[in-house]
Amino acid sequence: MKIASLNIWGGMLHEPLMRYLANIDADVLCLQEVARAPGARNDWLTYRDGSVELQQRAHLFDEIAAVLPAHDGIFCPTARGMLEDGDEPCWQEFGIATFVRKDIPIIGQALDFIHGSFSANGFGAHPRPRNAHGIRIFDHHTGAPIAVVQLHGLRDPAGKQDTPARERQIEALICLIKRIWHTGEPLVVCGDFNVLPDSATFAALGQLGLSDLVTGRGFSDTRTSHYRKDGRFADYMLVTPNVRVNTFEVVAEPEVSDHRPLILDIA
Repeated sequence: MKIASLNIWGGMLHEPLMRYLANIDADVLCLQEVARAPGARNDWLTYRDGSVELQQRAHLFDEIAAVLPAHDGIFCPTARGMLEDGDEPCWQEFGIATFVRKDIPIIGQALDFIHGSFSANGFGAHPRPRNAHGIRIFDHHTGAPIAVVQLHGLRDPAGKQDTPARERQIEALICLIKRIWHTGEPLVVCGDFNVLPDSATFAALGQLGLSDLVTGRGFSDTRTSHYRKDGRFADYMLVTPNVRVNTFEVVAEPEVSDHRPLILDIA
């Protein structure tokens, strides 16, 4: 089974991203910064937040679903805000999405907010709402279930250091994990955590037996050349000891986002 995690940056690098997602042959894809705007007239919307201006793909979730016809997709929005659709305003939903190959049964799910709650009338002030999504699936190859949980950790303009909000976030994440994961079964937790490797996040998750593959296997960068700031860690993939890892890769090429894909292949 192959599990992929990637913050797709709102589809900023749309064409290479679509090609990559279609070709990596992942069984489970955990994607962050996914958006959709059903009422949009154009393919691209403009997002503005103070001095930040970004182009966002309007129908990104549907476009991903189209290049992954063998997968079922689950979109989990955190907020709904207004973007510019040419010269008119347009509502966009923003969040995470999980895609699972159709021949892999989903036998349990958990979805909840780990910071804040759904914002229906604007994205709001930072740190904005964040959610996590967990699935328990049956692996026909091993004849046993495995749980996969993803999150997009809260963004704090002040940086990626530990804060009381991030401490509460990890407590909420662990509660969600315990809802979907059966102790003793394999567990994978992944996503854009928005913290640094020395965060207390990892000690807390370690109490569940989870250890990080990114730092544990010597990778020192999960960002691409499109990311211009310091602090090159953001994305992590953690596993319990009973996850039999064949290979794990932090993909440097091709660049399909300002984040690098994380690809785990398990026996």
